[in-house]
Amino acid sequence: RDSEMVTAMLNKLTTNYTYFLREEDHFKYLWDVVLPELEQKHARDKVLCIWSAGCSSGEEPYTISMYLKEYFGAKASQWDTRVLATDISQKILNTALTATYNDESLSSLPATWKQKYFVRKDGSTYTVAPAIKQNVIFRTFNLMDPIQFKKKFDLIFCRNVMIYFDQATKDALVRRFHSATVPGGHLFIGHSEGLTKATCPYDYIQPAIYRKKA
Repeated sequence: RDSEMVTAMLNKLTTNYTYFLREEDHFKYLWDVVLPELEQKHARDKVLCIWSAGCSSGEEPYTISMYLKEYFGAKASQWDTRVLATDISQKILNTALTATYNDESLSSLPATWKQKYFVRKDGSTYTVAPAIKQNVIFRTFNLMDPIQFKKKFDLIFCRNVMIYFDQATKDALVRRFHSATVPGGHLFIGHSEGLTKATCPYDYIQPAIYRKKA
């Protein structure tokens, strides 16, 4: 009956461990396969629809945005590559919005990216540069709710979230993700997770990467 108590409980219960460039294989596939396909597919409208579902403190959507900036290079300003980033915890989203991180969180990033995409606050603390921060749209969203965004997604990241769900909940969420994915679009999950082959509506591509039939 008390919405403030619900919010407080969610903030206590949710797990938020993450860091930049987590599970790097995903980003190699993003660079080598997904982005070239999307560049060709959206050559006219120049709009990409990417969702970081369960974004935690923001490292994942900011990493995606850095890859997008690197990939499109001088053409980046011609494209709408804004990433939707959602989490059930408003507290952790507030942390993501501050976009302030320590050396440990950035340790997997190339040194040149730290110089290009971060502003040093003090000896061991950095904030995300405005060009990357402005490319992410943060929203509160419960993954148990119907997925009713305006557009379907070219790519959904939902990594290391479903590991906490029972099988029925996971299967139902994957079906909702599938309905919210464009034909040919991808779903990335965590390497510690797996989808049930018999019920998964996506095609398996490689570990933790799935694709909706074109």
